[in-house]
Amino acid sequence: MDASAQAARIDAIRRFNRFYKRRMGLTQEGLRSPTEEGRAAFSERNASQAEVAALLVTLSPPDQERLVEAMAVIQEVLGAAPEHRVPYVLRPPEPGDFGWIVERHGRLYDREYGWGERFEALVAEIVARFVREFDADRERCWIAERNGVNVGSVALVNEPDREGVARLRLLLVDPSARGLGIGRRLVRECTRFARGAGYHTITLWTDSVLHAARRIYEEEGYRLVREERHDTFGVDLVGQTWELTL
Repeated sequence: MDASAQAARIDAIRRFNRFYKRRMGLTQEGLRSPTEEGRAAFSERNASQAEVAALLVTLSPPDQERLVEAMAVIQEVLGAAPEHRVPYVLRPPEPGDFGWIVERHGRLYDREYGWGERFEALVAEIVARFVREFDADRERCWIAERNGVNVGSVALVNEPDREGVARLRLLLVDPSARGLGIGRRLVRECTRFARGAGYHTITLWTDSVLHAARRIYEEEGYRLVREERHDTFGVDLVGQTWELTL
């Protein structure tokens, strides 16, 4: 088993444990118990790294991923705030990263939305085109890495048929790293680079069911300019075009 991936899962579960205790008012301050019994109760609730590791070894790797993803969904629904520290790095892609982007998009979007192989094929086409036609002066891709494990991606590409317009693509944050502000940071990096490269507009296409991504776009200043129904991935969806004026 990949030790770095296992470490990331352990950290994600411990982060969920901290979040849940805060949310339910079970932090040490909330207990306000000076007794030994109170301190022991808090200690028992605060799962250690070893305890989490012991839990994970009883599960298969796919079930470990499902557990981490379910915890991430709970944190998102209950309004988890990003941690103050930034325990990840953004870097350019390396060999193997583009394959990871395709695989991770395919797996996550099928599991969370049932989009199947057609969506994965679309991502593969986007990635292949980016690599073949990459313009270093006008385009960028970023990988978010945490504890040596890829946890996010985004790309900014030139729109060949629209002068001065860039397109944001491939935004993804792995469930194990949601709630850390990685998605917002990736989108801001696209905005920063686009301004420096002389673009006047960034456009993107998404679906109405992707609520977390849409919130990020709205916070960055994007506005919805068009909607249309489609069944590209085998289910009924509402596609949306958003644009940001720089």
